[in-house]
Amino acid sequence: MKSSRAAIALRGLSPAVFALLLSLSGALLATDPPSNSPYPNYPSETPAQFKPVTSSYDYVERDVMIPMRDGVKLHTVILIPKGVTHAGIVLTRTPYDAKELTHHVMSGHLGPMLEGYDNATDVIVEDHYIRVIQDIRGKYGSEGDYVMNRPIHGPLNPTPVDDATDTYDTIDWLVKNVPESNGKVGTIGISYDGFEPLMSLINPHPALKVAVPMNPMVDGWMGDDWFHHGAFRQQNMSYIYEQSASRDNFYKWWTDYHDEYDLFMQAGSAGELGRQYGMEQLGFWNKVLAHPAYDSFWSEQAVDKVLAAQPLKVPVMLVHSLWDQEDIYGALAVYRAIKPKDTSGEMVKLVMGPWHHGQEIEEGSSLGAIQFGSDTAKYFREHILRPYLAQYLKDGAPKADIAPVTAYQTGTNQWQRLSHWPLACEQGCSTKSRPLYLEADNKLGFSAPAAGSSYDEYVSDPAHPVPFRARPIQPIGYDNGLTWPQWLVDDQREASGRTDVVTYISDVLTQPLTIAGTPVVHLVASTSGTDSDWVVKLIDVYPDQVAEQPEMGGYQLAVAMDIFRGRYREGFDDPKPLAANQPLAYRFDLPNANHVFLPGHRVMVQVQSSWFPLYDRNPQTFVPNIFWAKPADYQKATQRIYHSADEASYISLPVVSI
Repeated sequence: MKSSRAAIALRGLSPAVFALLLSLSGALLATDPPSNSPYPNYPSETPAQFKPVTSSYDYVERDVMIPMRDGVKLHTVILIPKGVTHAGIVLTRTPYDAKELTHHVMSGHLGPMLEGYDNATDVIVEDHYIRVIQDIRGKYGSEGDYVMNRPIHGPLNPTPVDDATDTYDTIDWLVKNVPESNGKVGTIGISYDGFEPLMSLINPHPALKVAVPMNPMVDGWMGDDWFHHGAFRQQNMSYIYEQSASRDNFYKWWTDYHDEYDLFMQAGSAGELGRQYGMEQLGFWNKVLAHPAYDSFWSEQAVDKVLAAQPLKVPVMLVHSLWDQEDIYGALAVYRAIKPKDTSGEMVKLVMGPWHHGQEIEEGSSLGAIQFGSDTAKYFREHILRPYLAQYLKDGAPKADIAPVTAYQTGTNQWQRLSHWPLACEQGCSTKSRPLYLEADNKLGFSAPAAGSSYDEYVSDPAHPVPFRARPIQPIGYDNGLTWPQWLVDDQREASGRTDVVTYISDVLTQPLTIAGTPVVHLVASTSGTDSDWVVKLIDVYPDQVAEQPEMGGYQLAVAMDIFRGRYREGFDDPKPLAANQPLAYRFDLPNANHVFLPGHRVMVQVQSSWFPLYDRNPQTFVPNIFWAKPADYQKATQRIYHSADEASYISLPVVSI
């Protein structure tokens, strides 16, 4: 065994000297101060814990982790106006980062902090509510697993927790741990955040006094975010990608194209585009791919169906936008489901405004080129939302004078107080809808067509699908100049000049034509293929010259339009190939309208077979799953729209007298 040099040197020392050296080394070690810094003589300038000075703020902020019944903790931001007592709590649960939604601008004043999505800031701040925003399970600062629009406990969710139980547990904690509150809580939110107030109605906490779902996600297949009547809304793939790939939306959708039309065309099918982006790693995307039809996966989580099976215990005000470019189906579907339970007439209110998705908390005097003459969104907040929340959340507040239905009538640009909705319909209403017929020579009118075969024909080519708006087509978004919120009011002249869009137009109106309800499409059509999409648009055509607003001359304003995937003609859960070259009947609803076609205007209907790239292309040959259609599956088809006595095509218009 070899010895070290130090050991050899020590061997020559006497025992006394050796003991002295040991004692000196021990003393040195004992007096050397410990340090956690690798550079004790050059310390960090950042304190171990910084304490902001907030004495000048007009609010108190508390960041807390609220425990749920299964032990998972949810990150919650609580903003309390300084000095308030016995204040109501306005709660929003969100997948969009609670910290961001409560800190739009860093300020010592609560107003600038909240100004932006998802806050009706003027009402919340001026009425001194306690504002609470919480990250839902699995997103941003909250623990747990994220599931898109997590279904309630049951066949689709085997766990004991869901958004309803998480809301219950959150409210229970808030009323016990926020001493400045009066123990009254209201839930409110837009879009996904509007889905959450609906969840709060399921086995609600006793402290929940009111819910205000605005533009809520309700049925992702039937007419909200993911499909419309079976056609896939493929531009929402970017949302699925960013929302599902990480807890904090770290991974961003990317593109090499300026025009989204080109992006989706190069991929071919939506499934192939998802593969190119690695989306097979995302649980929700795989569920979408596996459930292209309206099977139990979709129907059992449709919120209107869920609430139809629940008792109505909490007052609800449903807020709907007439030009909601994202969730135009949900609010009215819930209204139809729960209004019959409102035996007192006081539990369910409906508001319909002339807005895009979420515009009710923004400026609302216009939408795109359409001018309303007043700030309709401010009117809603001041005269409807403010007194409604106060009635249920403020101690001693008077009952709000809110009509059962408050609806903005477009065309005349006025608010209406109504007793019910719709005012006219095909069945179950005192006022019956009137058929507006597609006629020969591209005419449109209320007279039934004459006998004899009659049709119009066009060729639908998947290699050249009809753009849903003028190109270049922007991505979905609200910032940096993006015009996504206004595409539903785009001038439809872009489409009406194409040979693969058939157009029908009425004579110039000499009297107002008022509709209030759901226009229902009754289309008789054939295709030379074995599958087809049908897009139908109900349009208000302005006079060729508009003196007070010259740029509106001849404008083609879409009042209601939607798409239907032909394979679901016999049942949304039962896709079948279409019989080629056979006239077949299709029936589907367009979005609700509350509109007056004014004298001097004309009514137009457009019919086409693609709406790209908002919706994926139909290959026009039947394949088991369009997500995986191959290039050879996409074929031209000759489309015919019939308009004879025996094969009449029409829109059932909910016409009412003035």
